[in-house]
Amino acid sequence: MGEEAEQGTVPGVAPDADMLLGQIRELALELQPRRADTLRVNLDTALDRELGFDSLSRVELLLRLERSFGVTLPERLLAEAETPRDLLRAVQAGRAAGPVVPDIDQRAVQLDELAEVPYQATTLPQVLQWHRQRHPGRPHVYLYGDAEQPETITYGALDDGARAIAAGLQGRGLLPGESVAIMLPTSRDYLFAFFGILLAGGVPVPIYPPLRPSQLEDHLRRHAKILANAQAVLLITVAEAQQVGRLLKGQVDGLRDVVTPPELAADATTLTAPPVQPRDTAFLQYTSGSTGQPKGVILTHADLLANIRAMGEAVQAGSSDVFVSWLPLYHDMGLIGAWLGSLYFGMPLVLMSPLAFLTRPSRWLWAIHRHRGTLTAAPNFAYELCLNKVQEGDIEGLDLGSLRRAFNGAEPVSPNTIRRFGERFAPYGFGQRVMAPVYGLAEAAVGLAFPPLGRGPLIDRIQRQDFTTRGRAIPVSAADAEALEFVACGQPLPGYQVRIVDAAGRELPEREQGRLEFQGPSATSGYLRNPEATRRLFDGEWLDSGDLAYVAGGDLYLTGRAKDLVIRAGRNIYPHELEEAIGDIDGIRKGCVAVFGSPDPRTATERLVVIAETRERGADRLQALRDRIREVASDLLGVPPDEVVLGPPHTVLKTSSGKIRRSAMRELFETGNIDQRQRAVWWQVVRLALASLRPGLRSARRRLA
Repeated sequence: MGEEAEQGTVPGVAPDADMLLGQIRELALELQPRRADTLRVNLDTALDRELGFDSLSRVELLLRLERSFGVTLPERLLAEAETPRDLLRAVQAGRAAGPVVPDIDQRAVQLDELAEVPYQATTLPQVLQWHRQRHPGRPHVYLYGDAEQPETITYGALDDGARAIAAGLQGRGLLPGESVAIMLPTSRDYLFAFFGILLAGGVPVPIYPPLRPSQLEDHLRRHAKILANAQAVLLITVAEAQQVGRLLKGQVDGLRDVVTPPELAADATTLTAPPVQPRDTAFLQYTSGSTGQPKGVILTHADLLANIRAMGEAVQAGSSDVFVSWLPLYHDMGLIGAWLGSLYFGMPLVLMSPLAFLTRPSRWLWAIHRHRGTLTAAPNFAYELCLNKVQEGDIEGLDLGSLRRAFNGAEPVSPNTIRRFGERFAPYGFGQRVMAPVYGLAEAAVGLAFPPLGRGPLIDRIQRQDFTTRGRAIPVSAADAEALEFVACGQPLPGYQVRIVDAAGRELPEREQGRLEFQGPSATSGYLRNPEATRRLFDGEWLDSGDLAYVAGGDLYLTGRAKDLVIRAGRNIYPHELEEAIGDIDGIRKGCVAVFGSPDPRTATERLVVIAETRERGADRLQALRDRIREVASDLLGVPPDEVVLGPPHTVLKTSSGKIRRSAMRELFETGNIDQRQRAVWWQVVRLALASLRPGLRSARRRLA
C-alpha cells in the first residue's frame, strides 16, 4: 500500500499515507463490517460516494486523525475534503504548524457591566447605534475561525462594516423594502452584511450554504423557491459560491446580481440611511420545512425586540453575561437567540462556526471555560455529540462552573440525553439546574416557553396506553417499564399565553393532549405572499403552532408535530419515539430514520412506513434488519410497520437544522422515488444550468410568437 499511497504526496511521507489510509479503512469497516473482503481504499477513493461517509462519519474520522497524528485540522475540511489525498495534505500542513493545545489557565478578560440597556430603541439599527454612541470600542463578538485566538469585533467595527455594505447596496440601486439574500458562513462578513442590508433599508433573507456536494441540486432548488417568494434582488455570498449562485439567476425573476461582501463594500460617507419604523419587516425567517415547503415568516423590528426582551426577562440577562454559541446565523436560535439577543443586552458573544463544533465538539466546552460563559444553547443532538465524541483526555482541566443556563431546544429533547449529560459533566462543574429545555418557533420570532430560573429539567412519566389511545397524560411511577417520557419545555415567556385545543378548537384541561396555540407580542402577522398558509395559521386571535402538546402544572410538554402524527386503527403513533428506538438498532444509522403515515385507500386508514439508512449490504443481512425493525416497533407500539424501506446514507432528507423532513419523505415514498441515488455533482450542475436557461427560452419564444 505504501507505494500506492506515496503518489502525489510530499516525498518521504508514505508512512503518513499508510497510517491515514489504515484509519479510514478501519472506520469504514466499523460502519460496514460486511465489506471486509471487498473494501479497497486509496488516496483517490471518494469519501462520500464510495465510502458513504456522511457528516458525522467525517467528524469521527477527523477526530481520530487529529489524535493519531497530533495535529489540529481546519473545520472546513469537514465539508471540503473529497478524498483521502485531501486529508493527507491537511495532516501534513497541520504537522508543520504543530498541534494546538488548549491553555486552561488563559481566561478572557471580563468586561465592565453596563448601567443600562437600550430599552427605548424601537428598531435593530437603533440598538446598534445606541451601543456605538456609548462604547464603540467595547467588544461585541469574539469570533473563532481556524486559529485558536479569536478575532474581536467591537460595536464600532460592526457599525463601520455595516455602513460600508449599506453604501454598496445603495450604489447598486437597492430600494427600501427590497429583499437581499445572505448565503454566507459564520464570519464578520455575515454580521456586516446583515446590518448593512438593514441600514440600507432592505430586508435580509438568511439562507444556508450547501455543506455537501451531493446536496447541491436539492439545495439550490429549495433556495430558488425561497428567493422567488422573497422577491430577492441581490444574493450576497462567498466568491467560491458565486458560480453556483448565478445558476439561481435564471430561475428567479428579479434576482439582479450575485455579489461578495468585498465587491459590495463602498465609501460609507455616501450612505443615506432611510428611516426605519418599528412595524417595518426586519427580516424574513424561512421555516426549516420539516413538514412541508419552506414558508417566509414576516418578523418586524417590534416583533424581534419584544421577543428578545421577554427572553432576557425570563433569564435575567444582562451585560455581565457571556453567551457562547456555535449555532448557525441563518437559523433563528443562532441569529435571534444568540447574536441579536447578545447585541441588545450588551453581553459579549463568543461565536464559532457549526463546522468548528462538529469537527471538535470540545471546542464549544473550552470556549465556555475560557470566556467564563454563562449562557449557551444548542439542539439536543449537540449534547449527545459531546457525550459520544468528547474523550476524558480532551477536557482535562475543563471548568463549566460559570454556566447559568444551557438551553436545549429546536428539536425534541431526549430525557436520556439530559440525564447522561448532567452525570458526565457534573465533575467539570456542570450544575444540576443548568440544563434548560426550551420551546420556540419562528412564528413567535424564536422563544415561547422557558423554565423558571433556579429549576432543573422536569421529566414527566405517563401511562402509555391511555396517552396513545385517548391523549390523556396520566402520571405513573418509576416502576412502570412501559411508561412514556416527555420533557417539560418551561412556561410561557412574560407577555405570552398558550392553550391546548381539540380538533374543534375547544380548550382542553391540563394533561390532555391537543394542538398548541399561542398569543404574544412577537407573533407574526403571517407568511409572505402565502395567504392560504397565513389563513391556516390563525384561529381567531390565536396562532396555531402546528405542534401537539399538553400542559401539566403550568409547564408545557411537547409531544410531536400535528402533521407527523400517524393515526392507525384508532391509535396515535408518535414518529420521534419510534425513530429513536429504530436508530438504536445495530446496523441502522442513528438519527437517519423517518417514520410517517401514508394513506391506504383500500383500508381507509394510514399505513405506517419506516425509512431507515444503513450501510449494510447483502439480502440476508438487510432482511434481518427489516425483521428487527418490525420487532422493535411491535414491542414499542403493539403494531408492526406496514412498510420498511432500507436505503444507503443520505436517503433520509433533513432540514438545514437537522430535522427529518417527513413530508418530503412521504412524497418520495408515494411517488416511488425513495431509492433514487444522489446524482453526480457534475450532472446536478448541468441540470441546474439547463433549468436556468428555460425561463430565457420561454421568454424568447413569447417574443417570437
